[in-house]
Amino acid sequence: MNQQIDISAFRHLYPFESHYLDLNGLKYHYLDEGKGEPIVMLHGNPTWSFYYRSLVNALSGEYRTIVPDHIGCGLSDKPDDKTYDYRLKSRVDDLEKLLDHLDINENITLIVHDWGGMIGMAYALRSPERIARLVIANTAGFFTPNDKGIPFRLWLIRHIAPFAVPAVLGLNIFSFAALYMASSKKLPKDVKAGLTAPYNSWNNRIATLKFVQDIPIKESDPSYQLVDSVQANLHKLSDIPKLICWGEKDFVFTMEFFKEWKRRFPDAEFHTFPDAGHYIFEDVPDKILPLVKSFLKNHPISCNDC
Repeated sequence: MNQQIDISAFRHLYPFESHYLDLNGLKYHYLDEGKGEPIVMLHGNPTWSFYYRSLVNALSGEYRTIVPDHIGCGLSDKPDDKTYDYRLKSRVDDLEKLLDHLDINENITLIVHDWGGMIGMAYALRSPERIARLVIANTAGFFTPNDKGIPFRLWLIRHIAPFAVPAVLGLNIFSFAALYMASSKKLPKDVKAGLTAPYNSWNNRIATLKFVQDIPIKESDPSYQLVDSVQANLHKLSDIPKLICWGEKDFVFTMEFFKEWKRRFPDAEFHTFPDAGHYIFEDVPDKILPLVKSFLKNHPISCNDC
């Protein structure tokens, strides 16, 4: 359960201090850099806190940046599915426990990507009064628009166990494929090492499989009701300022998802990037960082909220 992960190849890119919260005997890893208003960044699959390194570096001088690694990901423990259920609700519960542990219960800015979007939206709907701003990038807070279903590659992993288990757990196909399919540019060797390092063995790849298997398709799926509730109540977050940035080359969270966000929140600030894919923070960090900084400054937290 306490995996050995060598970070020496990318330590220069990830120079942050590690922190851990005990979750019923499981080590839940997170970054906690800087001081000030809390900015909480939520990753998806198969990324981890390493994915947000540019934002942590750029924002931690003025803000408190908190980035958890979901259980099974990054430097967090990677238990089997008898010890941890790897469902969406557990992800939201873990986040809530972490922020309660850190006594962070107001003025939160959430930055979300991939599965981090659904986790973040579910958490925000539990306590919308805690959320001051939302930064949304290539993610969803609703079912696939227009009932289009999930991409065939994800469908194979979700439904065909004889293929999925050896391919994802044995060959690490999900994490390695993402290096070439999720980014629109050739990633440097040290970045590739950082993105894939936590998934260095069969047992350590369990979350990359379980995230896909937890995508709800039909009402009998375990996480269906929670996603349905988030989708139905997303309007309750309408008054929260939002910055929505989108990589147009994303083959999973396509422009249909972007249009759905725009339909639901027409007053949000929107930016699209034709030269970016799913890994938008890897592809165009130089374009994203100024937008995030400007958005934070343009939506200050009023003294009434302090």
